[in-house]
Amino acid sequence: MTESSQNTLQCLIIGSGPAGLSAALYAARANLNPIVLSGMDLGGQVSKTDAVDNYPGFPEGIDGPELVSLFQKQAERFGAEIVFDSVTEVDLSKRPFKVTTYGGEYLAESLIVTTGASVRELGVPGETEFTGRGVSYCATCDGHFFQEKDLIVVGGGDSALKEGIFLTRFAKSVTIVHRRDELRGGVYLANKAKENPKINFIWDTVVTEIIGDGTVNSVRLKNKKTGEEEVRSMDGVFIFIGHIPNTDLFKGQLEMDENKYLVVDKHMHTSLPGVFAAGEVGDPHFQQVVISAGMGAAAAMEVVEFLEEES
Repeated sequence: MTESSQNTLQCLIIGSGPAGLSAALYAARANLNPIVLSGMDLGGQVSKTDAVDNYPGFPEGIDGPELVSLFQKQAERFGAEIVFDSVTEVDLSKRPFKVTTYGGEYLAESLIVTTGASVRELGVPGETEFTGRGVSYCATCDGHFFQEKDLIVVGGGDSALKEGIFLTRFAKSVTIVHRRDELRGGVYLANKAKENPKINFIWDTVVTEIIGDGTVNSVRLKNKKTGEEEVRSMDGVFIFIGHIPNTDLFKGQLEMDENKYLVVDKHMHTSLPGVFAAGEVGDPHFQQVVISAGMGAAAAMEVVEFLEEES
């Protein structure tokens, strides 16, 4: 048990993305001395994003890791403590809530859940086998390995478009494969992708198999409307088809929707008094850094009010 976990905390935050670090900032400024359990990746998904162009205050854009670093420094400036540890179990049956990590155990009068969401996999043959050997879920992490290569990007939302555009910095060509006949992403990104000479599109099509010999060398595609299949030579497959909320820890303890996102009201309250949630773990719709940060701030403000009413 760590020294910091021996006393009951006023506020414990699980997760260290924009929602968690914003919650930490607001909770710290309210003198709640919050602890943030970072999880495996400090900063969450944004820490793996090359450029964030739509966060207010940065007209020229900012690298994701740099934005996370600024969030962290600001929260720590007011007394938040970031602990690099992952949660293995939570017990919400009574207050104080008990949170168990690899490194110890914490008791907290209030809890803010900002565990985010993980990438959704295709679930096709070859995907697991070639992950890290031509299959990737992070263009920022792996794009530089594909200089002058032919790549497929699977998906049609903002993430697929943004990452596909980023990959053109390295790749010879980027083919965006989408299961529908029109993009789901925003107009600005869609137009930017369509105007990029390195990007082309395959519509109404899914990837049914990823093929290789040590590394990826081709993919099997199937047109959903005609049923026609083809094997196309490719050097890499980047998959951006959505996310799965990281809510397994709270199964049977907090209310979730049909897609396992936490049910959160407009004040960031979950189904259990004293437990709040913010960011993508409770936001299946917007999934934007600025909105996650706002949700985190709101959750911390609600914690302050909750603790005052309980005292």
